[in-house]
Amino acid sequence: MTDTPTPPHRAESRFPIGPLVAVAIVVGATVALLGIGHLRHAKSAVNALAPCGPAMELSRKLAPQATGEVASLTMASKPRRMPDLAFLDGEGQPMKLSDWKGKTVLLNLWATWCVPCRTEMPALDRLQGKLGGDKFAVVAINIDTRDSDKPKAFLKDANLTHLGNFHDEKASVFQELKSVGMAVGMPTSVLIDGQGCELGNMAGPAEWDSEDAIKLINAAVGS
Repeated sequence: MTDTPTPPHRAESRFPIGPLVAVAIVVGATVALLGIGHLRHAKSAVNALAPCGPAMELSRKLAPQATGEVASLTMASKPRRMPDLAFLDGEGQPMKLSDWKGKTVLLNLWATWCVPCRTEMPALDRLQGKLGGDKFAVVAINIDTRDSDKPKAFLKDANLTHLGNFHDEKASVFQELKSVGMAVGMPTSVLIDGQGCELGNMAGPAEWDSEDAIKLINAAVGS
């Protein structure tokens, strides 16, 4: 009688299958969570810039009008929300740039020791007198750090009655703009849309009440 051959012995796996499956599940879940995290971060970044999308489109439309007296205006090349600059009004009350939300703003930083600043202030005052209202405002912030009465006296002596006496004795507003590449000297001007997004910026003075400037501002406001 022939004996039935014994099947060859199967070598058992050194690693149990159960733990390997568990490890694979954990690794897969971790990768998935990391992926979701990156997606959420990317989505948050997109959402943060989304309000500035229209500003980019408007900036491109305004570019051909940045000529003549406002030819030095550098139009925004990427979506960028303005920092919410903090300063004081003439009564010493705290103000923020966001207080003008909904309006197109021409932000200007100036100082009494800056000769080009003093030169362009009357034009800014006239611009505010002509176009200032529900849709547009010139927000000129003085950054004199030693004598807070000096800019007030300058506005009075020059009979600049349309501009507010906004000031920042610590000059923090200049440093904030400098940190994001929007202030390299004085004066500094930034054209901002109603959502607080940059449309363009300028280093140096301009005839802000000229025909070129008014045409540009009206186009930015939508008039």
